[in-house]
Amino acid sequence: MGNKIRGVYLVTDRPLCHWHSLAEVVRQAALGGVSLVQLREKETDSREFFELAKQLKEVLTPFQIPLLINDRLDICLAAGADGVHLGQSDLPWREARRILGNDAIIGLSLETKEDFHSLMKIDPNPPLDYLAVSPVFDTETKTNTKPAWGLTGVQWLREKTTLPIVAIGGIKESNAKEVIEAGADSLAVVSAICSAKDPKLTTEILSTKFL
Repeated sequence: MGNKIRGVYLVTDRPLCHWHSLAEVVRQAALGGVSLVQLREKETDSREFFELAKQLKEVLTPFQIPLLINDRLDICLAAGADGVHLGQSDLPWREARRILGNDAIIGLSLETKEDFHSLMKIDPNPPLDYLAVSPVFDTETKTNTKPAWGLTGVQWLREKTTLPIVAIGGIKESNAKEVIEAGADSLAVVSAICSAKDPKLTTEILSTKFL
């Protein structure tokens, strides 16, 4: 686990897809070199969520890019996705690992430093593929988040863990490099790609920050 998590990580948001369909945004991001895609659907029903997951899995399979599902293990299993991203109030990650098996990619959001300390009390070497710092910067994409970690927060977590770190929240071309330099292995991006007129080019530009 862990060796797959590097580079640009697209988190989908259909209302932000102003110029292209969701499937087309994902396809262009794949052409641009995205390394992971997470399907995040907060408002849709289970049937539509499942159909979207199947559609994106079909788009990504030729590129060998993993598809993760936000929160929903049932959708992950039904659609044959590659794993799940879990928040602090979702199904416990240990149960997700038990159900999905060792080959699934499982990531966990940390909203505060206390979340990390609690995780370490449960298991100092948790079988997780990455930890997500959420949010790094204030963002309009998610409004119910705790105070931003900032670059110093990313640095703090980098000193505490060997697990890959995914940074999410307010990340764009102008600040991507400094987030990587602070210790992030992967940049989770929502609006910068979903709302781009050219998602492929945007993904390519963000990917160059890792070189």
